Amino acid sequence: MAAAKGTVIVTGANGGLGSAIAKQLVSQPEFVNYHGIYLVRDANSAAELDSALATSSSHPHDVLSMDLTDLDSVRKTAKSVNLRVSAGDIPQIKTLILNAGFQDFGKQTWTKDGFDTTFSANYLGHWLLTILLLESMDKESGRVVLVGSQAHDPHDKRNDQSKAFVDEKYKTVFDDQAGVEAIAKGHWSSAQEDPSWRSGFRRYGASKLFLIMMMHELQHRMDQDPILKKCLHTGRRSWHYEYWSNTTCFMVILPLVTFFMPDGPIHTTQKSASHILQAAFDSNQVLGQSPKDVYLNGVDSSETSDESRDVRKRDLVWKESVRYTGLKKGETVLQKWE
Repeated sequence: MAAAKGTVIVTGANGGLGSAIAKQLVSQPEFVNYHGIYLVRDANSAAELDSALATSSSHPHDVLSMDLTDLDSVRKTAKSVNLRVSAGDIPQIKTLILNAGFQDFGKQTWTKDGFDTTFSANYLGHWLLTILLLESMDKESGRVVLVGSQAHDPHDKRNDQSKAFVDEKYKTVFDDQAGVEAIAKGHWSSAQEDPSWRSGFRRYGASKLFLIMMMHELQHRMDQDPILKKCLHTGRRSWHYEYWSNTTCFMVILPLVTFFMPDGPIHTTQKSASHILQAAFDSNQVLGQSPKDVYLNGVDSSETSDESRDVRKRDLVWKESVRYTGLKKGETVLQKWE
């Protein structure tokens, strides 16, 4: 077997989009020789991922348990990966794909650290994992790919039908530190305030807003870093029916929509997986030379919300994330980490 070209890490790899990404990694010749690390909540119960990986015997990989809502679990996983890269057991990280996503549909829960589960699963755990793994990224062509959502922008017309952002108080997600805290602790758009599924959708959107802010802010900080400034950091968004497959309506109707409208606004997991891997590996054809801080809708470059590009707010969310995770000097190679 040829030496692995690099390491590809995928969060939320069991089921839906994660398993679709894994299946393409193991089945396509240009990807099969990368070492895969597939992160799931329970490595002993990942049937869909196991099925996807079983399609190839030549793809070197590990399936590891990690709970994004448990900061200790994230640290443990990152430390293990960093030690293996440092020891030469696995190659440097070519691509970190932040795929895992969670939406509670109004049935709100909290983590053991007191954070809203949606906030922690979609944003905070990913933020910490990324910061800790920077030391193991390929410094010449390493890339972080995240999965965003139109829900991050209350003013996106595609959200009008949901009526989730009709109320004026939801058209701006936050203004200050207290606003960040309200989202982190689940007080903003809580299920108690609004027991419908819309409360969860808004909190999901807020978590994706923070993730996209991370994309912009991390690239800004890496561009000022003498070591990491060569790293490539790209973002993309994806909208596909597996996120909503818990209802018969969406299991029946949306697959039909994607069949009859293959180039429409709703993508299958297979098509979204293909787009994500293009963003992760294609350095010229789709994104142009040396892409950085790119947000894609499919393969087309797109603009993120005005709020996500607010420099003051981005910096505020970053500093609160440092505080929430208890990040200390020496835990990350990023020089401007505070």
